Amino acid sequence: MADLSPAQRHKARILAERAAAEAQPGGMTHGSAYEMMLYKLANDRRSLSNIQSMERKIEVKATLLPEYQDWIDGVLAKGNGGQDDVFTALLVWHIDCGEYARAVEMARYAMQHKLSLPDQFNRDIPTMLLDEFSAAFLKGKLAGDPTLAIEMLTQVQQLTEHCDAPDQARAKLLKANAYAMLAVLDQPGDDLLRASQLPQAEAAHALMERAVALFPGVGVKQTMDRLRARIIKAVPG
Repeated sequence: MADLSPAQRHKARILAERAAAEAQPGGMTHGSAYEMMLYKLANDRRSLSNIQSMERKIEVKATLLPEYQDWIDGVLAKGNGGQDDVFTALLVWHIDCGEYARAVEMARYAMQHKLSLPDQFNRDIPTMLLDEFSAAFLKGKLAGDPTLAIEMLTQVQQLTEHCDAPDQARAKLLKANAYAMLAVLDQPGDDLLRASQLPQAEAAHALMERAVALFPGVGVKQTMDRLRARIIKAVPG
């Protein structure tokens, strides 16, 4: 599907829009186009299961994702809230492959319509988002651009704030967001905060306080104490 002509891609998008629009909110998506996408996803997952290296699995997923974009675009454009196991499985794939902005776009639709992950996943979508986005930053995948990380983590925080989810998962996301804020604030060789940096420093401190309240073992206490000392010593003006 990656090498389809423009006309074929347009047709694939229209078929996806039609299937998504005809699905009843809360019901399953049906139709031949959806069945074909389920079949393709099953085949791709079967191929991935033969690869032992997680790094290699992610590389292969990244090459496969373009083949699903017409389907995703169709669901986002015309989706009526029907359960779509292709869409929700691909949401996880996008996070795996570091396509965070696209994943957040898909997550917003999935959360709005209360979609669920396919049966092979053992978490609901809010918990998965909290787990995977916090891990992406804390394990370094999203840490290369802390400004982007703040944007992505804040959006996930907002999407999931009213959902029932494990306190530990939510605390880790708050920790990740606070650490991303600190990464933006910190300048090499300069430990002093300027007055203009205080609002973000206070926001990061508040996130860590909330994280500790939710899960005392989240591991931010020393960082929080150091930040409080820096806030007190901040350069005036």
